Amino acid sequence: MKRVFIHGIGAVSPAGWDVPSLRRALDCDSPIATAPLERPGWKVPLPVRRVPQPIPKLPFLAHARLRRTSPISLYAAAAGMEALHNGCYKRTEGHRLGVIFCITAGCVQYSRRFYDEALRNPATASPLLFPETVFNAPGSHLGALLESASVNYTLVGDPGAYLQALALGAGWLSEGKADSCLVVGAEEIDWLMADAYRHFSRRVVCGEGAGALYLSNTPPAEGAGVELLAITTPRLYLNGMSRLQAIRQVRGELPCAGADALLCDSAAGWPVRDRAELDAWSDWNGARLSPKRVLGEGLMAAGAWQCVAAVDRLREGRHRTALVSIAGSHQQAIGACFSTGDNG
Repeated sequence: MKRVFIHGIGAVSPAGWDVPSLRRALDCDSPIATAPLERPGWKVPLPVRRVPQPIPKLPFLAHARLRRTSPISLYAAAAGMEALHNGCYKRTEGHRLGVIFCITAGCVQYSRRFYDEALRNPATASPLLFPETVFNAPGSHLGALLESASVNYTLVGDPGAYLQALALGAGWLSEGKADSCLVVGAEEIDWLMADAYRHFSRRVVCGEGAGALYLSNTPPAEGAGVELLAITTPRLYLNGMSRLQAIRQVRGELPCAGADALLCDSAAGWPVRDRAELDAWSDWNGARLSPKRVLGEGLMAAGAWQCVAAVDRLREGRHRTALVSIAGSHQQAIGACFSTGDNG
């Protein structure tokens, strides 16, 4: 397989609408303040971490395809556009830009609105809401915004699916199906999602946003950059495979890293679910980063934040190697390795 380089990164999170905002929040290593989210029928609201309003308003948000979309499509567009701008992407005739959009919970705000109207009075429920409820709506909007007529996929899964999307994008590049590839993971919050997590743990605070990586086989113009070295085999949670066993197998498949390497894990401050990943990496002595502890449980967005944060720290020169460990919420454990140096 050809070498794969990360040309650009983008992020939208409770910290703000760009990668520098994400970086500052993770450097502070302090959980972002929660905001109340009203749940019908309850006196006590749910605590969540919302994406702030963009200031100033991002110009592309006025695009016709984004005027009535759900927030998740706006987050995906903002992260994707930042990654492309960061990677100096310029749309040229004949260039095939592949797009992969990843999601877990779906467009929950429009889904809740649509079913609420349908249950109240099916005769007056607005059919205009329905198109925004489908899982691939954000990917469609993103393709239209970028004017990309090339291959465009939507992957639905737990947060580990973001690394599977990176592997898929690398495969497209190797097989000549695309000249470059944008991989975006995003989520949005609604009381349905926040309430669902409350049934598993009242300590988890949901977050929202998006993350994006822009991939190419061509080395960066400056001759050095961040390279995607490896993505492990997904280890599924099955009857014969515990979470701890799955994560240990993933760790064993990752390249050996030196003492100056970074581990970016998926711990969220949820003791019951974090335990297996913390035990599997208990002897890790290098630097460690846990974006979910700061930004909240962002599901697919959190998987993307992990990769964006890892690549950002490499580009900042803080480390030469970064390992990403994702213990998915219900489906799989999977890992990735990024590296920087002389990639020319």
